[in-house]
Amino acid sequence: MGRSFEDARRWMQEGTKAFLDAIGLLHGDDWDAPSGLPSWTRRHLVAHIAANADAVGNLVHWAATGEETPMYSSPEARAEGIEKGTRMSGGELLAWVRDSAEKLEAGMAGLTVDQWQTTVVTAQGRTVPATETPWMRDREIWVHLVDLATSTAFADLPEDFLEALRADVADKRGEVPEVFGTLADVTAYLAGRPYDNVALANGEPAPDLGPWL
Repeated sequence: MGRSFEDARRWMQEGTKAFLDAIGLLHGDDWDAPSGLPSWTRRHLVAHIAANADAVGNLVHWAATGEETPMYSSPEARAEGIEKGTRMSGGELLAWVRDSAEKLEAGMAGLTVDQWQTTVVTAQGRTVPATETPWMRDREIWVHLVDLATSTAFADLPEDFLEALRADVADKRGEVPEVFGTLADVTAYLAGRPYDNVALANGEPAPDLGPWL
């Protein structure tokens, strides 16, 4: 299934609300509980989502002004942003996520049709039109919502988003084995996340692909 720009913008808005709703229920020690990512607490993960909004916002600024603005000022800047978040209180982290998301949404809403076609460069060095930035944010917000390890699983994510994510991850990974299972399980498998039941055509367990995103 293909994905449209309108799809990506809708998923971003829905995912942002879902993520904010989830972290709004965290209290006290909840913030320091393990996330679904090795060595990261929920505090690390939430700081990453806030910093990611700021980073994607830099590309939106690039599109709006023509001023070359990389996602991160240096290779170390991404890690520094996450580390800064681990020293914040839960309330401060929640405010950072909310404020950065609102700023990103406002920036995107202000782009003209022509500005959306501006070429920008991702943190991985890919050259893409600015129209790809909502999808970049979609993947972060929805996959990491599951990684938050609260009550959301891949099966709870929008079906059309899962279809688009499955196709995108398979494409970016390159050669992957043909596996069978539910849409949610196959997508989780391709994304290197826990899944219930995915198998090869002969019924044997699917080989481990390792982490992604």
